[in-house]
Amino acid sequence: MLKAALLFAILALVLGLLGFGGAAGAAWGIAKILFFIAVAIAVILFVLGLTVYKKVT
Repeated sequence: MLKAALLFAILALVLGLLGFGGAAGAAWGIAKILFFIAVAIAVILFVLGLTVYKKVT
């Protein structure tokens, strides 16, 4: 998911340099959404990992 976010961020930069402002904004918005989804999943898995570890031992 982070790879896709990075891909869209690079795409947004290239489109912005070429003058396609609307498409660059859309790509940047998608990149932000994917990044925050990846961060949320990482935090959820971290918390679950801590709680499961405490229950097993």
